[in-house]
Amino acid sequence: MATPRRTLASEAVAKGIALHAGVPARLHLKPAPPGTGVVFRRLDQSNAEIPALWSNVTETRLGTVVSKNGASVGVVEHLLSALAGAEVDDCIAEVDGPEPPILDGDAASYLAVIEQAGLAENGGARKSIRVLKPVIVGDDAEGARLLPAARTEYFYEIEFQSAAIGHQTFEFSFSPGGYQRDIAPARTFGFLSDAERLRAAGFARGAGVTNTLVLDGDHLLNAGLRRFPDEFVRHKILDAIGDMKLAGAPIIARYEGRRSSHKLNNALLRALFANPANYETV
Repeated sequence: MATPRRTLASEAVAKGIALHAGVPARLHLKPAPPGTGVVFRRLDQSNAEIPALWSNVTETRLGTVVSKNGASVGVVEHLLSALAGAEVDDCIAEVDGPEPPILDGDAASYLAVIEQAGLAENGGARKSIRVLKPVIVGDDAEGARLLPAARTEYFYEIEFQSAAIGHQTFEFSFSPGGYQRDIAPARTFGFLSDAERLRAAGFARGAGVTNTLVLDGDHLLNAGLRRFPDEFVRHKILDAIGDMKLAGAPIIARYEGRRSSHKLNNALLRALFANPANYETV
């Protein structure tokens, strides 16, 4: 039997600071009709609407940015990851500036907003994208791939010189409950040595020790915030789930990332859809 599409049962609002812009940010999540998908709406730019699709990705440095008709919204991956984790198909996400609020630097804080709104079936059947052939971008050192699989799975591998991270791997077979427990709480992270350079370039102005795991060489400065010993690789899976949400429908495949990035994740979706023989819609 077909799985019904889901949207939000009501509206919900979140306020906070934008991760890169460092300005106050407000997010308003609203229900949407079946077939809408996830659409961002910039309230400060004549209600400019930007569908959350891989083809609208225009920037991938330090976050995924979607743009259309001169309007853009950045750092969308955490919210999209939470919507994917809650299996929300259709939603309007209104923002009053260049980014949604970063909240706790995770997806669990967005799940709390979604829980506040509630979930509801809105008619129509959910469509999924089943991968039929391996799709690979990058190389063995830095790459991502989608492999045919019976269900949605994620595997990620990272390695950093910092002893606080080192070599980490994590494997995750998707389920909403597993996502809420094992992936959504993982916070974003960054290095103190990069902070001054990034802020001078207009990035990370809203990052701090309450919403980001901050590394100084081999040491984690705010270790009290850490929720998992391997939180860094779990957050990479959180990001990948958000980036894959830009396919416009759930992907049935095994995702594997090794030192991947938002850039490679978007390249992976572009490679997937470049050849209709790579997938089928079910």
